[in-house]
Amino acid sequence: MPTPATAQTRTYQVRTFGCQMNVHDSERMAGLLEDAGYVPAGEHDEVADIVVFNTCAVRENADNRLYGNLGQLAPKKAARPGMQIAVGGCLAQKDRDTITRRAPWVDVVFGTHNVGSLPVLLERARVEREAQVEIAESLEAFPSTLPTRRDSAYAAWVAISVGCNNTCTFCIVPALRGKEKDRRPGDILAEVEALVAEGVIEITLLGQNVNAYGSDIGDRQAFSKLLRACGNVEGLERVRFTSPHPRDFTDDVIEAMATTPHVMPQLHMPLQSGSSRVLKAMRRSYRQDRYLGIVDKVRESIPEAALTTDIIVGFPGETEEDFQETLHVVREARFAQAFTFQYSKRPGTPAAEMPGQIPKEVVQERYERLVALQEEISWAENRRQVGRTVEVLVAEGEGRKDGATRRLSGRAPDNRLVHFTRPEEPVRPGDLVTVEVTYAAPHHLLAEGEPLQVRRSRAGDAWERRNAQPEPAGSGGVLLGLPTVGAPPQPTEPVGGCGVGH
Repeated sequence: MPTPATAQTRTYQVRTFGCQMNVHDSERMAGLLEDAGYVPAGEHDEVADIVVFNTCAVRENADNRLYGNLGQLAPKKAARPGMQIAVGGCLAQKDRDTITRRAPWVDVVFGTHNVGSLPVLLERARVEREAQVEIAESLEAFPSTLPTRRDSAYAAWVAISVGCNNTCTFCIVPALRGKEKDRRPGDILAEVEALVAEGVIEITLLGQNVNAYGSDIGDRQAFSKLLRACGNVEGLERVRFTSPHPRDFTDDVIEAMATTPHVMPQLHMPLQSGSSRVLKAMRRSYRQDRYLGIVDKVRESIPEAALTTDIIVGFPGETEEDFQETLHVVREARFAQAFTFQYSKRPGTPAAEMPGQIPKEVVQERYERLVALQEEISWAENRRQVGRTVEVLVAEGEGRKDGATRRLSGRAPDNRLVHFTRPEEPVRPGDLVTVEVTYAAPHHLLAEGEPLQVRRSRAGDAWERRNAQPEPAGSGGVLLGLPTVGAPPQPTEPVGGCGVGH
């Protein structure tokens, strides 16, 4: 695509709200803008020439958050001729013309299937001096064919599917992302191999229901085969995936996890509720016994695995007895961490119109009990790690400071966050450090004392090459909403393509 003549010195910033799929889409948006000649805004710039909002629609206050941000930018845009604002993502797909009506200073609105059109729409809006709205109803080309500006030099998302075939009553994603569409295995492996050649040593396979992969290409064991194939890519050291649906979690996937050394001992599997009655009302196609059966099989095959989950408290019709069933599953599964949420209405979902909406004070009280229980379990599970030796993939940033002691941070193979003492020898993000865990808190581990081993890696080399020269206009253009702790960067919503997990 030709580079717009006016784009050479124009800066951009992408503000991302939502789940990993949104984070991954933002990398595509950044790549497209840089391919078109824009440069990332510096971290000290008050505002960029182009501000792109990549939105989420699954939270009840998602629109308030967007319009609040747009309102703050309105006077800046009025005082800055040539500045442009674009809104994309799930909320754009849902609200369409509403955005330009409520915020007429917005220049571009584009849907979840129109990411590739962003530079053209910006240029058209500039030339024609009127808002451009482009919302496709279905995916025409898989987004991984687009250029990408990845946030990390050493870890990467790899989308293997988009869309969702489920009909969960609390979720609007199928209406916004469309039906599931799978990439061909050869295309996925080609992207993985290209990433490894660039220095990446950790990938996370990404999909709305990642382990349903294969339904679109007619192979029920396609996901386990893909895990094994990725694990055999020379130079790739860590393979993760998110988020699987319990309905599609089959024994061949567990076997692939257990027998493929580079597939990490970590599983994020959304529960949503421990009550079979509530699960039925949610249209979740599994029940409590099925979920706990998967947990038992994973524990038996991969004893060191860390399990995490998503839970919704206060779904319409949930009784105290139903909530006790959720607490029972939490006690049995002993999650390392849980993303816990109070149910809130999502406009356009069946659950929003269901009878038996729970009073807010009841939901709050149950939520606090759940959080207290999970905090206790998380701390107990982390204390079991004390004394263990783990290899940590060093993350971006300097980590924490405690007095005169400098700490770096990274992720263990089971994805636990580990703070450790900076070693005497130089260490870079992407390098691997072997440490002994000396202390546990509910949400992190600590390794005091000198690391046992420092392994300089190709990923560290890649990070060093990327950071050898400063960016033309600053330090980067993709704002993810949370600091980069671990890799790939953590999303602003919990794991799972719909923002509340699947």
